[in-house]
Amino acid sequence: MGPRRKGRILAVQALYAYELQGGASLEELVQFPWGEEEGIGEGNTLARQFASLLVTGTIQNLPQIDRLIQEHLENWELKRVAKVDLSILRMSVYCLLYQKDIPATVVIDEAIDLSKEFGTEDSYRFVNGVLDGIRKSLETKEMPSS
Repeated sequence: MGPRRKGRILAVQALYAYELQGGASLEELVQFPWGEEEGIGEGNTLARQFASLLVTGTIQNLPQIDRLIQEHLENWELKRVAKVDLSILRMSVYCLLYQKDIPATVVIDEAIDLSKEFGTEDSYRFVNGVLDGIRKSLETKEMPSS
């Protein structure tokens, strides 16, 4: 498993902890104290740096990210989304918005894999649907009008 994959796992776990704790401190979260248990110890500097970037960026842009997610939930409220799915969605939307060097298809594929690993049986379908809708709306907004 590469450092970016490990970083995404740490980031989702940190965002999940953030949601459960009602807004834990960013400084605590990016220390990833559970990383050793996940086999992502101090020696995985690249994974930890990538995870820190994802967590920090996501939390700093949370109002915009949550607004975008809510706009793409059909007959559903953000507060009803499973916490694991929400953590994956938030991190992925951050990537779609701010990490233009990562193709949207890669972001969505990674989110699907994470939701299969950590979510419920149907999480990946839900995550895929929401992210694909967001991807399409972002592509439409970026297209110059003729």
